[in-house]
Amino acid sequence: MKEENKITKKKVNRKKIIIYIALVLILIYLAYAVYLLVRQPTDKVTVEKGTLYLEETDIGYIIRNEQVVKGNNYKNGMERIKNEGEKTAKDDSIYRYYSKNEEKLKEQIAELDTKVQEALQGQTSIDSTLKLADIKLLENQLDEKIALLSKTSDISKITEYKKQINDIISKKAKLTGESSSAGTYLKQLYNQRTKLEEQLNSGAEYIKAPESGIVSYKVDGLEETLTPNNFSTLSKEFLEKLKIKTGQLIATNDECGKIIDSSKCYIATISDSEQARKTSVGDSVKVRLSSNKVIKSTVAYVSQENEEETLIVLEINKQISELANYRKISFDLIWWNESGLKVPNQAIVEENGINYVVRNRAGYLDKIAVKVTKKNDKYSIVTNYSTNELKELGFSSTDINSMKSISIYDELILNPDLSKVN
Repeated sequence: MKEENKITKKKVNRKKIIIYIALVLILIYLAYAVYLLVRQPTDKVTVEKGTLYLEETDIGYIIRNEQVVKGNNYKNGMERIKNEGEKTAKDDSIYRYYSKNEEKLKEQIAELDTKVQEALQGQTSIDSTLKLADIKLLENQLDEKIALLSKTSDISKITEYKKQINDIISKKAKLTGESSSAGTYLKQLYNQRTKLEEQLNSGAEYIKAPESGIVSYKVDGLEETLTPNNFSTLSKEFLEKLKIKTGQLIATNDECGKIIDSSKCYIATISDSEQARKTSVGDSVKVRLSSNKVIKSTVAYVSQENEEETLIVLEINKQISELANYRKISFDLIWWNESGLKVPNQAIVEENGINYVVRNRAGYLDKIAVKVTKKNDKYSIVTNYSTNELKELGFSSTDINSMKSISIYDELILNPDLSKVN
């Protein structure tokens, strides 16, 4: 009986061992399958369209052709006629200084306007229904013009509204009869108002634009220091001594304004990149601002500071109003960008001075010659060679006719072994 039990136990143990071995084998197989699934995407890659950039982030100093304009009565306070960032023509009034008694004169004019309104509304002795309707129309027009006058600071509109108000008052006086008590009273009010306006206008100082350009009230005192007149005076030491904070907004000045050249401005920067050392005046690059706007730029000046650093001045003709708020900014200097078929550098192999990729199409491998137009550390933009280019590289017509071309969505092998491809 004991021997039978021992035999039974041995059979059970053998079955357990077989089951354990089978489970281990299954786990090994599953692990290998997972490894293949994970490994597979890194062995192959799909060709896509994309864009490569070679860029760097730099600190730039804004240089403008700008002229500060300031009058004699700057202590009286100022009223803007042209707003910040607004374009102006030469000799246009851009702002004005208040006269000494301006508030008092404005109060007196407002009081006269009220009296005029009361005088117009209080007339009930007009017999003619037609005249009454005309007078009511003039009253409505007068209310409208006075309301518009109080809401605008545009000199041309102010002049226009004042003339219209005076014309309306004159018409009203004629309708009521200038010889009547109402007409005489209105004429007296009109004459008083005219004299007060003359005093107001004679005491105010209007500042005109010396040149056409962009109006700005962001005056920081560096308008005569950072100018485009002589870039050779710029250096790293000169710029750092200005002690300007990056990205700091220029404060609004309440005593004067300035006119900025609207056609172009400049960004001076110090770069330690290899591209900066190789650049020349006239080269085209791009600038990406903090707003993510990308604008074209031209290298206007280059000076080698030392073995590592280069001073570069970039000329731009866009976003000038936006940059008027700053004197020192952080920006991206884009040396080049290229769009086309984008592939990882790992998919490209060089052989006899020619770059190749290996395409996998349904298990068939094709060796394809590609021309690399631009590349960075990870990716390249590639294109197919033309027939003439292939001939110049030494390929025969027979070779060229049998060559394959790369196209979007092709599946390429990473780190290919060209010796295994026909």
